[in-house]
Amino acid sequence: MYRITRKEELADNIFLMDVEAPRCAAKCLPGQFVIVRVDEEGERIPLTICDYDRQKGTITIVVQTIGASTKRMDELKEGDGFLDFVGPLGLPSELCLEENLEETKKLDIVFIAGGLGTAPVYPQVKWLHEHGVEATVIMGSRTKDLLFYIDEMKAVAKEVYVTTDDGTYGFHGMGTDQLQALYDEGKKYDHCVAIGPMIMMKFVCKLTEKLGIHTIVSMNPIMVDGTGMCGACRLIVDGEVKFACVDGPEFDGHKVDFDLAMARMKQYSTEEGRKKLAYEEGDSHHGGCGNCA
Repeated sequence: MYRITRKEELADNIFLMDVEAPRCAAKCLPGQFVIVRVDEEGERIPLTICDYDRQKGTITIVVQTIGASTKRMDELKEGDGFLDFVGPLGLPSELCLEENLEETKKLDIVFIAGGLGTAPVYPQVKWLHEHGVEATVIMGSRTKDLLFYIDEMKAVAKEVYVTTDDGTYGFHGMGTDQLQALYDEGKKYDHCVAIGPMIMMKFVCKLTEKLGIHTIVSMNPIMVDGTGMCGACRLIVDGEVKFACVDGPEFDGHKVDFDLAMARMKQYSTEEGRKKLAYEEGDSHHGGCGNCA
């Protein structure tokens, strides 16, 4: 059992957990994720690693209560635990690799976090701060009550701009509106990392392409096994088949086919849709076994 050592409510239907997972904590890096399961009857849920403590052997996850499985997770208390806690999965952020640090220091970096995307943005900004790289962060939400980690982000970022769609806190508008406003004020960036809902990342990429900013996105399609074999997280990037769980989750946002990814997520939500996708995609439907295209 992977024991919960801390649980905290961050915002409406959003909560944080520290979980004892020493082997994962020893190896993980910002940008990676875990797949958890409450018990034998539970659904396997992919969650971004929000933070980690190698000395304590804990992983921090942030969860939004949406369906039955996340509701069951919300009912867990400190001292309870998960049956499965698998990770680290996926590739770490290239910004947070020691071998890339000298090149990273040359970049003027802006992160754009939408909604729960704040959770995966935070460990990257924290890692950069600890290695002498100061990044700007735009973090947004639909409304004030869904914002979290503002103070934590301010502690590790050069500048933090908070936006809400309804104007209840900070800048009235979306992250793209704030980025455009900063550009209009004369601020320039040469590297952007956008993490949030797929539609939000799509429109960030449309803007950054116009502004000439290299942009990385963290893709969050449906995932099941985390090894590429199920085919759920299949994407088209620069005309090639990729799997978010093993080839990502980060990709060049200007090369991602967002429209196909969003349509595929919608189609994958039904049994009939899943079978249709498997038929249409043929041998490229899954790839982690090494025997497929």
